[in-house]
Amino acid sequence: MKAVALTRYLPIDDPQSLVDVELPDPAAPTGFDLLVRVEAVSVNPVDTKVRSPKPQVEAHPKVLGYDAAGVVEAVGDKVTGFKPGDRVYYAGDITRPGSNAQLQLVDSRIVAIAPKTLDAAQAAALPLTALTAWELLFQRMPFDSEHGGKGKSLLIIAGAGGVGSIAIQLARRAGFTVIATASREDTIAWCRELGAQHVIDHRKPLHPQLKALGFETVDAALNLYDTNRYWEELGEILAPQGHVGLIVEPKEPVRLGDPYKFKCIGIHWEMMFGRPRYQTPDMDEQGRILARVAELLDAGELRGTHRDTLSPINAENLREAHRRLESGTTIGKLVLAGW
Repeated sequence: MKAVALTRYLPIDDPQSLVDVELPDPAAPTGFDLLVRVEAVSVNPVDTKVRSPKPQVEAHPKVLGYDAAGVVEAVGDKVTGFKPGDRVYYAGDITRPGSNAQLQLVDSRIVAIAPKTLDAAQAAALPLTALTAWELLFQRMPFDSEHGGKGKSLLIIAGAGGVGSIAIQLARRAGFTVIATASREDTIAWCRELGAQHVIDHRKPLHPQLKALGFETVDAALNLYDTNRYWEELGEILAPQGHVGLIVEPKEPVRLGDPYKFKCIGIHWEMMFGRPRYQTPDMDEQGRILARVAELLDAGELRGTHRDTLSPINAENLREAHRRLESGTTIGKLVLAGW
């Protein structure tokens, strides 16, 4: 099968950072596994972080890729709810070979039938970010997915990114007043288009901008960009007994005391690979979340976050996708489709 892989961890401008390879087809699926013929993939910050320069060398080609849409080719003996020919979407497992290959084995418990109203490229844009936003807002943080935001305010830092783009929509649907951050005309417009009632500039102090909008404090915040940069200011902005959700590991230690301690602010971490990586008893919850997201998309209650497509799926286009993501200027999700 065709695949894109690496053996050395190099800067993305190096042609050897991601290369086209031919690999053996995966073995027939067993247990809970599905064998999926991949039709489209999307690129996330985790792809660039895993690929980023480091000294080790892989003895065998390592395939990245943590978002996919495709068609089931075969199912393992413990699989229920899927059959060959089903169109599926999923984010996969960071401990297993990724989706940048024509065929992939993936645990059926973290997979769902793809939204019927989206094509493969549009579907591939969603799994990792939808799982991250849903788990963070509605499972790590104490908010119900249907009505948990009623009467509450939510600040989303980096609203135009992949996670922010779906988090804005999920939060609005749950009843939150959403304040997103963005700094360019196109990203501001994107956040408003997705449902943010207010947009402020993350390059400027946040608290004065919030006060100007009438918010002395906010009930909750999602920091989807830089944990250290906004830590102190979020401690001042959040209301007593508020909540902050985080997805980016701090580069330096952060102070957990006042005001976080004195305000009893809940600190919530999300890593959507946690369930499959540790084979938690509830890992099938990811399949249920993706199925629910598909229902909401097909019902028109959510919209896709796909913005651009590169074709075909090959090393040159994946290097370009990594370059764009590392620039920090992408909006929504960038997808690669077709072989």
